[in-house]
Amino acid sequence: MSHKKCIVIIGGVAAGASCATRLRRLNETYEIVIIEKGPHVSFANCGLPYFVGDVITEASDLLVATPEMFQQRFNIDVRVNHEVIAINRSDRMITIKNLVDGEINETCYDALVLATGSKAIRPPLPGIDLPGIFVLRTIPDSQKLRDAAKNAQAAIIIGGGFIGLEMAENLVKLGLAVTMVEMAKQIMPPLDAEMAIYVQRSLENNGVLLKLGQAVSAFHQGKNSLRVCSSEGQHMDAEMVLMAIGVVPESDLAKQAGLAIGERGGIQVTDSMQTTDQSIWAVGDVIEVNDVVTQAKISLPLAGPASRQGRIAANSILGSLQANKKKTLKFRGVQGTAVCQVFGTTIAMTGATEKALARAGVSDYQVIYLHPGDHVDYFPGARPVHLKLIFDQNSGKILGAQAIGEGGVARRIDVIAMAIQMEATVFDLEESELCYAPQFGAAKDPVNMAGMIASNVLRGDLEIANWHQLSDANHYLLDVRTIKEYNSSSIDNAIHIPMEQLRDRIHELPRDKEIWAICGVGQRAYYATRLLMQHDIKVKLLSGGMATYQVIKLSAAIQKLQF
Repeated sequence: MSHKKCIVIIGGVAAGASCATRLRRLNETYEIVIIEKGPHVSFANCGLPYFVGDVITEASDLLVATPEMFQQRFNIDVRVNHEVIAINRSDRMITIKNLVDGEINETCYDALVLATGSKAIRPPLPGIDLPGIFVLRTIPDSQKLRDAAKNAQAAIIIGGGFIGLEMAENLVKLGLAVTMVEMAKQIMPPLDAEMAIYVQRSLENNGVLLKLGQAVSAFHQGKNSLRVCSSEGQHMDAEMVLMAIGVVPESDLAKQAGLAIGERGGIQVTDSMQTTDQSIWAVGDVIEVNDVVTQAKISLPLAGPASRQGRIAANSILGSLQANKKKTLKFRGVQGTAVCQVFGTTIAMTGATEKALARAGVSDYQVIYLHPGDHVDYFPGARPVHLKLIFDQNSGKILGAQAIGEGGVARRIDVIAMAIQMEATVFDLEESELCYAPQFGAAKDPVNMAGMIASNVLRGDLEIANWHQLSDANHYLLDVRTIKEYNSSSIDNAIHIPMEQLRDRIHELPRDKEIWAICGVGQRAYYATRLLMQHDIKVKLLSGGMATYQVIKLSAAIQKLQF
């Protein structure tokens, strides 16, 4: 009898489960086995904060698929509560430990997939193992947090990223006093600092106490609570603590097997998800991936890329086992498209940030800010979308975008994300044909507006001033807002000439200095800029106007930078 080929997948959730089911859809004859260390093979880990907050009321609602469903629907053998403790590459064999009864067995494989995911960072701080200190990665983790929150009055969250934000909202809604400690000098470190100010405002407006620029140094057990000590010498007390400072690839098994590992601890793979062993593939949070914008190698724990990697690995495995190269697909890399929401504020991003470009040594780019409504002003309920667009200053190729607001944010970032994938330029955004009805957008959608502003810059119809050079003395700052607006708030040394008076007072402007024009959000200053350019006056626009000035000024103060 011929040997029945066996494909073993270590780990489930998005990457492993996607790979397994894709394999079965493509081949009905192979034996497929999923080995999962935890009690659940496929669950919605993005929903865990909302189970803690009782938005999702039943843990069973988080289960995407059960072992029984895998068996009945796909004829896939799922073994939960089993851990692979060793890989014998020369004999293509794995050693498996049953975590319930301790029994150890060996299984052969023709192809092996590592989908071991990532693990929460737990730094070796004094007291880190005290009861009441939690992480959030699995359904059992969420159940422990949910139970702890029922008997708590206060919680401390260490880390201000995606999980930290979502947990802050859910714990506040449960009635807990929440303190968030973040080592960076901003909330949401993936964002550029000035864009994070909008998130900071949302948290503070909803009662979250922020401790920025502080690291945790130790934990101590009190009589009825935990004490968290910070690097600044501050003490904070709460009944429960959540460690949400990030994750690292769970690549220990791969290291023991001698597979190549990247600088960030992720498994190195080809664009078909194959490791340095031709019989082993790796997918999901455990691998190192290529950033398509900066070309840097990064770890990116996101479900969307993980699911796609599983599909690609499945095709690659079948192509290898069947010597059928038609089955081969390629993974293009990632661009970090992500979204989350906290207290009604949506935060979305795609592509590179300025911070990422600086790390990659990229400097030939331009930045614009704009603050359009999510739909037309005359239709009730319009709310601003704070949008930052980064693009190559030579070609106009879109490099990245960040947007924050209460409505329509994800839709705009999704459009720009696809534009980046297609290597589009700002001229393409300018010409984008998008849905329009009064309750959904405007005839000039925020995406169009971003493209138009950026295109004007590249065509020479507009020059953008650098906000970080605002304190320089070699320019003349012109504020073209109304008298009421100017009197309510203004920038020091700004000269006020309302746009409506500018044509009659243009003779008051100096010809020996560069004019920097500013208004509320940038539109009137653009009108002023075009007017002055046609009078041969050297002029630049402060992109985003006073709305951008306020967040950059606050960000600079927090970062202790001169502005």
